[in-house]
Amino acid sequence: MLDVTKLTQAEIRRLGIEALTKALGPAGMARFMQQFEIGSGDYTRDRDQILGNPTIDEIFARIEERRKQQEKGEK
Repeated sequence: MLDVTKLTQAEIRRLGIEALTKALGPAGMARFMQQFEIGSGDYTRDRDQILGNPTIDEIFARIEERRKQQEKGEK
């Protein structure tokens, strides 16, 4: 087995692409790679702005409220 701790990022990327190509063929490798993109922004900051920092009790209350709304909508 290859000691990946001694490889550069570029070498790992190259070996990964080679492995995908071998397993999936060139078109399959390309389709697999298209699923990934480099993100942008600060996920943690954005998440905190959207969700805030709710307590467990607040989360539980939101869940209960959502359940009640769903029950009303289904009847």
